[in-house]
Amino acid sequence: MRIGIGYDVHAFAPNRKLILGGIEIPHYQGLQGHSDADVLLHAICDALLGALSLGDIGQHYPDSSEKYKNISSLILLRSVYQKVKDNGYSLENIDSTIILQKPKISTYIPFMREKIAQSLNIELHQISIKATTTEKLGFQGKEEGISAQAVCLLVKQ
Repeated sequence: MRIGIGYDVHAFAPNRKLILGGIEIPHYQGLQGHSDADVLLHAICDALLGALSLGDIGQHYPDSSEKYKNISSLILLRSVYQKVKDNGYSLENIDSTIILQKPKISTYIPFMREKIAQSLNIELHQISIKATTTEKLGFQGKEEGISAQAVCLLVKQ
């Protein structure tokens, strides 16, 4: 078994869609980034890569490459998971947390879980997503950005 942890953060930016867990969330601003800036999927990618000592998302999909400009992070997630499978592992589970003050996203979490499970061809029970605020503390609490954490367990096939 291998365990990985991932963390990502993105600042809010005007004139961008807010994409979390592969789902568009209605909000007056989105997240700044080279790709779609899906902070949750980036944290999950880093957890998967880290579990196998394969580096981080930036090493595999650099923000200096036009190839990844505005790319859906679901595509990156599927690519990362293929690397996991190519190394002889499968995903047992992912546990993740999105840290933000606003918007409230609890009603979107079931759709995020479904989208991720479908994208990875895993069961719904293998993906956990939680959301929390920082009680108005820090950059998340001041609504300057969003962060996410993810932990995964991989098992040898």
